[in-house]
Amino acid sequence: MAPYFGLRGKHLDAAMIWAVIMPAYILFGYNNAVAGGLLSLPAWIETFPRINTYTTTGDVKTNNSRVQGTVVAMYTLGCFFGALTCIWLGDRLGRKRTIMLGAFIDVIGAAVQSSSYSLAQLIVGRLVTGLGFGLVTATAPNWQSECSRASHRGSAVLLEGFFISMGLAIADWINFGMSHTTGAVSWRVPLALSAFWAIIVIVMVPNMPESPRWLIKKGRVVEAREVLSALADVPADSETVNLDVRDIEESLTLTGKGTFRDIFHPSEQRFFHRACLAAAGQMFQQMSGINALAFYQNTIFESDLGLSPQLARILGASVFTWQTICSPIGVLTVDRLGRRKLMMFAAFGMGMCMAIIAGTSSQSNSTSCVIVAAVFIFMFSFFFPTGFLGLTFLYAAEISPLSVRVSITSISTGSAWLFNFLVAEITPVGFDTLGYKYYIIYACINLFLILPSVYFFFPETNGRSLEEVDQIFLASKNIFAPVSIAREMPQNANNSGSLEYKEEARAEVENL
Repeated sequence: MAPYFGLRGKHLDAAMIWAVIMPAYILFGYNNAVAGGLLSLPAWIETFPRINTYTTTGDVKTNNSRVQGTVVAMYTLGCFFGALTCIWLGDRLGRKRTIMLGAFIDVIGAAVQSSSYSLAQLIVGRLVTGLGFGLVTATAPNWQSECSRASHRGSAVLLEGFFISMGLAIADWINFGMSHTTGAVSWRVPLALSAFWAIIVIVMVPNMPESPRWLIKKGRVVEAREVLSALADVPADSETVNLDVRDIEESLTLTGKGTFRDIFHPSEQRFFHRACLAAAGQMFQQMSGINALAFYQNTIFESDLGLSPQLARILGASVFTWQTICSPIGVLTVDRLGRRKLMMFAAFGMGMCMAIIAGTSSQSNSTSCVIVAAVFIFMFSFFFPTGFLGLTFLYAAEISPLSVRVSITSISTGSAWLFNFLVAEITPVGFDTLGYKYYIIYACINLFLILPSVYFFFPETNGRSLEEVDQIFLASKNIFAPVSIAREMPQNANNSGSLEYKEEARAEVENL
């Protein structure tokens, strides 16, 4: 059989997206949402009474809310450790094998969760599932970025956000459907279905190309040429492939054969600076408040806004369906407007939404206020996928040099899951103790932390090759310089790796 099913060029790009990235990131959203939609089911409460916050009151409810937050957040803690594991495994196994290993571990975790008869088994299952999926999330964006050309890399990788939204919606609609059944099947089936998406990934990845940049880093240049040839649909000895190989090799020469320890040493390549930006972007994604809504959306509609359980589940699933519909906005605009503009637009919009939700949910006895609160929960799900859902994974991969890309993106993805864990852990207690005031925290984070941070510190990477992005940081003298350098430096992807270009970039810095 011909490699990659005989596909080349755009057809191969499409196959990579729809056969691997789509099921992998549907799994992302599915795992994030599925547990939150089960918490009020009678069969769930009967099996796990220690995390029941629906039919308890007073001190019992407060204590149970703490345990519930920990149990739900165990998945994200597993993802955190899984992502960090890629620091040591990612470059050893390669992109494809790391993704397959993560998907296989996810299948095991889904089996443990769905067969749980005790809280301890459920916790172990969530940790194992997270450990596997952490490997996937720390690797798949690298794999896709390293196989995509600069002209469409943004839209290709941002499709991840669209697929995450699909996964969130699928999880909530399945939960809604299964809520009409009786017994343990109402929650066991949704948890077991996580394995379905992981199995698709395991089956399809072996038939896809390995990252050409990883292959060149490992000295497997002939294989890399074959992959670059297939991705560009040109002969392996063509000038296009020769230029790509040259740029990648020169980038490795300029940034060195970095190790994890090199990230924390001062250097011309500014590894630590880039790692901080990548980790901050992923932290912002989580601290925007999305998971305060995503994990506990049904609880918000039912307990805080006073809606019926049936209507709460329908609205929860509808929010994620709406988010899926809105996700293509970012896909279609990221390569036109750029990364910075979308992130700042989204941060402002999310901050305003959280402020309005806080004000209106404080008046839960008013029907009009409840309606406005629900509308702005939907509006939050318009802004978030446009600027932060998939974009922070893309940005982390773009600003990381090839020599330490796996290490930096592992740190950044670990940051995402660590703050995901924090939000999932504190949200039940936050709602229980602060009520509507809890939303104000996220309004302030968006408006007074995320928005100015992106403006002052995050350089634009739109339309530049990965090697060209290296030049922005090589030419920078301080943490504020990359933004102005990226704005002033001319784009010249075909010459981005040359030493002459490097000197030109540095000369421009002196003139800024």
